[in-house]
Amino acid sequence: MIFIVVKFQVKPEFADQWPELTREFTEETRKEPKNKFFEWSRSLEDPNEYVLLEAFDDDGAEPHVNSEHFKKATSEEGPMFDALASTPKIISRQIEGDDWGEMGEMKVS
Repeated sequence: MIFIVVKFQVKPEFADQWPELTREFTEETRKEPKNKFFEWSRSLEDPNEYVLLEAFDDDGAEPHVNSEHFKKATSEEGPMFDALASTPKIISRQIEGDDWGEMGEMKVS
């Protein structure tokens, strides 16, 4: 599985609008056949920072970045570009497994 974490620093005046600005991109990505998950969170420490956790089957990330919705969302004319304060930061790694697992150090019954 390819596991990706991206941090988006959003301009303060766009921070509350970010979920709507990314809605179409999110919905279309979640429809991709090789997408495992695509989940947004907002930082508790910085209300202008959003974190995206995403995963794809081993060969699913390339079709994702070549998709029309990805190109549209990340272009200078796209809905996210003007809302960003800086270039997003990313960690992308190939990892073992194919989904979330339970935490071994803590068991809730």
